[in-house]
Amino acid sequence: MCLAIPMQIESVDGFMARCQAKGIYRDVSLFMMQDEPPQIGDYVMVHVGYAIQKVSEADARTAWELFDQILEETGGTGCAS
Repeated sequence: MCLAIPMQIESVDGFMARCQAKGIYRDVSLFMMQDEPPQIGDYVMVHVGYAIQKVSEADARTAWELFDQILEETGGTGCAS
């Protein structure tokens, strides 16, 4: 299964961005988004270290809520029992 996590861009340096989601920070490649470069404050879906598309803040928050529900229901293991 492939999973992308929504993250907000904090800073941009060339094709790299410092992103955060719920207090977790990652350096993310923007290389795959050259046609529509995201800006500071934008939300992007991140998969294996690459930003793959922009999303709205509302969509990012909805995804985070769903991930929190999954973790709560699985006891934080990330796998269904």
